[in-house]
Amino acid sequence: MGTYVLVHGAWHGNWCWDKVADTLRAAGHTVRAPTLTGLGELADQLAPDVGLDTHVEDVADAVRASGPGVVLVGHSYSGMVVTGAAGLLPDRIARLVVIDGFLPERGEAALSLLPDQVAAHYRDSAAQRGGGWRVPPRPLANLGVTDERVIATVTGLLTDHPLRTYQDESRYGASELGVSGTYLLCTGWASPFRPQAQRAATFGWSVGELDADHEVPVSDPELLAARLLAEADPGDSVEEASA
Repeated sequence: MGTYVLVHGAWHGNWCWDKVADTLRAAGHTVRAPTLTGLGELADQLAPDVGLDTHVEDVADAVRASGPGVVLVGHSYSGMVVTGAAGLLPDRIARLVVIDGFLPERGEAALSLLPDQVAAHYRDSAAQRGGGWRVPPRPLANLGVTDERVIATVTGLLTDHPLRTYQDESRYGASELGVSGTYLLCTGWASPFRPQAQRAATFGWSVGELDADHEVPVSDPELLAARLLAEADPGDSVEEASA
């Protein structure tokens, strides 16, 4: 059986993985889902100096505690984080999986990988928040979510996100990692991450699609869990696991 480390995106906490983690554990796998500093139940630790390196170290600690052979999974913003953690601990990673998120090269910041209008919105919303260093959650409708129950449940759990993590440059490039990778693009909304999926293909990663909105860990955990279970068996094809 394998070990998964699941890393949430901006504004979330490890709560967003609950149903996915339950399915993986029921299949006999070990699962760790760290909450990143300043988010979720650690929102009281949010501060201007919380940056990308802070979150990379959060995840590196979870990987170290897991031993070798980890399937390291990052959703959305945390594509930046898992790339950094894999760069620090490549010998611990069996496979890197990025779900509808960033796939940076060395020296790139998340803001530089977003469409200009989205990056500007992040900066502007942070400036209006007080202090200019934290980004309020985006409306879930902007992320393709149409299920009102998901919107009502998730919105109340979201917390502000430190802007610095979007400004800090990655210390590692995904193309340099020497780690097998899978990229999963969510096609049920107008994802800005399609260029990242195309980039993954140029790195020789397996690239697949999920017919889901951006909030797939909570809006369709069964679909996502089925796809992640395939990552414990490299012999499964993207098409078989995505069906």
